[in-house]
Amino acid sequence: MALPLEGMHVLDLTRLLPGPYCTMLLADMGADVIKVEDTAGGDYLRLNPPVVSSGMSIHFHVLNRNKRSIALDLKRKEGRELLMELAGGWANVLVEQFRPGVMERLELDYDTVKEANPGIVYCSITGYGQDGPYRDIAGHDINYLGYAGVLGATGPAGGAPMLSGVQIADLGGGGMFGALSILMAYTHLLQTGQGQHVDVSMMDGSLSWLTINTGDVLIGGPGPARGSQLLWGATPCYNVYECADGYMAVGAIEAKFWVRMCELLGRPEYADEQFTFEKFDEMFAWLREAFKEKTRDEWMELFGCEDTCVSPILDLDEVPNNPQVAHRQMFTEVDDEKLGRMKTIGIPFKFSETPGEIRTSAPSLGEHTDEVLKMLGCSVDEIARLKADGIAC
Repeated sequence: MALPLEGMHVLDLTRLLPGPYCTMLLADMGADVIKVEDTAGGDYLRLNPPVVSSGMSIHFHVLNRNKRSIALDLKRKEGRELLMELAGGWANVLVEQFRPGVMERLELDYDTVKEANPGIVYCSITGYGQDGPYRDIAGHDINYLGYAGVLGATGPAGGAPMLSGVQIADLGGGGMFGALSILMAYTHLLQTGQGQHVDVSMMDGSLSWLTINTGDVLIGGPGPARGSQLLWGATPCYNVYECADGYMAVGAIEAKFWVRMCELLGRPEYADEQFTFEKFDEMFAWLREAFKEKTRDEWMELFGCEDTCVSPILDLDEVPNNPQVAHRQMFTEVDDEKLGRMKTIGIPFKFSETPGEIRTSAPSLGEHTDEVLKMLGCSVDEIARLKADGIAC
């Protein structure tokens, strides 16, 4: 059965997290992704511990499945010419994650590639975008979230901003929005034959996630303080509570869930006080003490079959054994040609007719260099020379 993105040919010049996650999403749904790495060692993530096989990190392994790897020295003219052959004749998508200006210095910028391939969808993923006063400033997830206001909104009332356990800007603002933007531009390409430059800013993407948090600011008021909003921990009905062996998540926002939770906890008198601010301290104290009396499993015996929006907070090593996670195959086992039978993160898209699939292992550095160069018409002797000269490996 054909996969949805068969026919999409992607040159992936990215590394670490945002770009590789973006192109993994495309590859899982059938895009042919050629990962272009440097000859000096490739994607830095290859060596990020734990390393599980032949110098390959498990993190690299999961993020770069279903891709091919070619290693080229893009600082050398001949290396750039080979990339331009791929961009001009084979690719319909190019994804890069360098700081603005780098691709221009390499003479691989959008305008140059567009001359060779007017239909190219050229996606640039950066921290702050291709223009503006911050375009040349270095940054990481924490910096983009800080500027976007996400960090400022995260944390307890009266406390310091808190980091998320997930790289929101890298994965959401960069990787996911990158894939979504590419699909939009690719659809336009299929309809019109016209390519375009897609400018993805991780700060912009993160800021766009604050739509329901910026209401007061949009009408000229001050921004809400940390911990002051319903979904930020300001109310007893939407909070985290310690139990005997871990933590529980309470999301009883709607009255019917709150009422039922109060009944099950033996305190029906609070059922009508859900949003009575004067009772918040009293109800917080009650819930904090109440939840400490049982373990997570014991609480789920009480709440598991009830509509209360109460659930356990799982540690990462518990997630693969969760029955819903297992049923949805979000931790799945595959027969990997490099690592044997192994667990990996599953595909989040569930299509009824054309589901994605994990077809191949993450590539070794330059594993497909010969294959791709032969595709460009290079002879065996020419490939040997390119490798001897350090232009490819």
